[in-house]
Amino acid sequence: MKGSVRSLRAADMVLEREARTAMENGVYIRRAQYYETDQMGVVHHSNYIRWFEEARVEFLERIGAGYKEMEAAGIISPVVSVACKYRSMVRFADTVEIRLAITAYNGIKLELAYEVRDAQTGEFRCTGESSHCFLGPEGKPVSLKKDYPEYHRLFSSYLQEAEK
Repeated sequence: MKGSVRSLRAADMVLEREARTAMENGVYIRRAQYYETDQMGVVHHSNYIRWFEEARVEFLERIGAGYKEMEAAGIISPVVSVACKYRSMVRFADTVEIRLAITAYNGIKLELAYEVRDAQTGEFRCTGESSHCFLGPEGKPVSLKKDYPEYHRLFSSYLQEAEK
């Protein structure tokens, strides 16, 4: 038993190291956990939305617009809408790659697209999208272009890079 526990911990450490490296390349790596599955061993549909959030938080942090920093500056960015189209099942212990990209940004609203693939086979598992607005400390909409130009430049430049 000790050997199998040790090998699982070692596997988790390798996966965590790979995930950090992959996120630097715009890919978030996630292994499906047992608690995320239903009685059939399939990941429950609600977890994909959580995975999108995990990938988004890491992505935004990596590009310099992390939630913690933005909130400290007085900006919150709630989800306005989220959608997911399921293509094939993820099962317990499967490893997936979540790629995301900024698809639209206008200073007031940010839209992202997600693509979830099996890390081993590349098979599509699902695609998704989310839309976010920016609110100030009073909960009212703010324009990053006008009120927080450093974040506006960051999102604008990243969108321009992604469009190339």
